[in-house]
Amino acid sequence: MAAWISENLGTIIVTIILVAAVAGIIYKLIKDKRQGKSCCGGSCTQCKACGRCPGQDP
Repeated sequence: MAAWISENLGTIIVTIILVAAVAGIIYKLIKDKRQGKSCCGGSCTQCKACGRCPGQDP
């Protein structure tokens, strides 16, 4: 088992970093959603999807 870990240490480290990054992104998205923040920042003057946001006037 130790030999397998030492042979694949680089892959294991990269996988751990990627999983941590994805988990951080998901955490941030959930946190923003709970706080009512939208992905466009609420500035309809700069939003290309203006009029498609719920509760916003086109």
